[in-house]
Amino acid sequence: MGARPIAALNSLRFGNLDEPRMKALVRGVVKGIGDYGNCLGVPTVAGEVYFNDCYNQNILVNAMSVGIVRVGETMSACADGPGNPVFIVGSATGKDGIHGATFASADLTEDSAEDLPAVQVGDPFQEKLLLEASLEAIKTGALVGMQDMGAAGITCSTSEMSAKSGTGMIIDLSKVPTRQRNMKPFEILLSESQERMLIVCKKGMEAPLLKVFEKWDLECEEIGVVTDTGRLEFYYEGVKVADVPAEPLVLGGGAPVYDREYKEPAYLKDIKSVDLATYAQPTDYIKAAETVFSSLNIVSKKWIFEQYDSMVRTNNMSTNNPTDAAIIRIKGTDKALAVTVDCNSTYVHANPYKGAMIAVAEAARNIACSGGKPLAVTNNLNFGNPYNPEVYWQFVYAVKGMGDACRHFNTPVTGGNVSFYNQSVIQDRVEPVYPTPTIGMIGLVDNKENVISIPFKK
Repeated sequence: MGARPIAALNSLRFGNLDEPRMKALVRGVVKGIGDYGNCLGVPTVAGEVYFNDCYNQNILVNAMSVGIVRVGETMSACADGPGNPVFIVGSATGKDGIHGATFASADLTEDSAEDLPAVQVGDPFQEKLLLEASLEAIKTGALVGMQDMGAAGITCSTSEMSAKSGTGMIIDLSKVPTRQRNMKPFEILLSESQERMLIVCKKGMEAPLLKVFEKWDLECEEIGVVTDTGRLEFYYEGVKVADVPAEPLVLGGGAPVYDREYKEPAYLKDIKSVDLATYAQPTDYIKAAETVFSSLNIVSKKWIFEQYDSMVRTNNMSTNNPTDAAIIRIKGTDKALAVTVDCNSTYVHANPYKGAMIAVAEAARNIACSGGKPLAVTNNLNFGNPYNPEVYWQFVYAVKGMGDACRHFNTPVTGGNVSFYNQSVIQDRVEPVYPTPTIGMIGLVDNKENVISIPFKK
């Protein structure tokens, strides 16, 4: 979009850390975040980590990125202008990530390990080059539109950009740079290889675009042209292999809207029947305190976040002066951004509507307590299988709670994603995760001299 990424955040959920497998997962996730972020040059400034047995089979790794861009200098993911050339830039396309979206749209079973090719292979150094080259390419004035390649790769980016502009494209898949020989057309279409962008260039301005990507030593290949047909026509070695309308491929276009069955989960009856008055107050407060501070969810997470580079680009104001929300200075101004991620999954499990409201309210409090005014929300909505009426009930009421809270705080939801099927079928036993609608919130500090930190001052 033309914005420079200035901060990364994450929200992590793991199971029982006494299990060797879980230790390996924690080690791998933390190393992955640290290695990629540290190499990319974007500081990891905030996050949260929770442990609960409900995540023993399905851990959750939610990521948030914050960027800044000058008003009027944003780049749209559009494909205006029939006759304009279409380029693919960045990494070569491989077989990694094929069926990544479908892999994420099914229950995990004991056979899921066979779907390992559905996982993308990341290269942070290539991503850094692509980041800088993309921002420089925008400044040339040669670009009409640009979009990263997410789920379903070329299929998704070509259809979304074309549908947004009411145009079409002719794409020659045999011109796409590939990492492996003899890739089939459907593999090139569906690959979710990382570090790639689709660019529509203004006709006649190909030279400055090519010059930028040559400077950064990145692939930049013209693979097609924008048309006025409203259709996507894919060719491979001169043979048409697919011809589909652009619009129905886009969510919000031809996708169906479900009115799915849902019902209140049976476990909520047990929760509602609990009488807190029957629980005795502790008599040994030292033992009670030791119990509380033996919880991994209470104690310091330094052993995790010290593995992340939080100081690169020197914008993080919270490293030596901790704040409830991370404070990111905007150089050249008196302003700063306050950013946070929050969700107490146990609250949402106990009451999806109120629990989701609490997540939004907690994020708003973190920003307000740091001296910022809450502005907007992004979210990662993590749930089990939506075909389970009880799981879908959790989803419905969590979304309602989140919506009501966002309206109350006047914080629009500007983006996010939904991750269903976070459950495993192990020996005919279904284990969904707790509903986890993670809230990422951003706020504005008008004057960074007014930032409020956590430590007592006097």
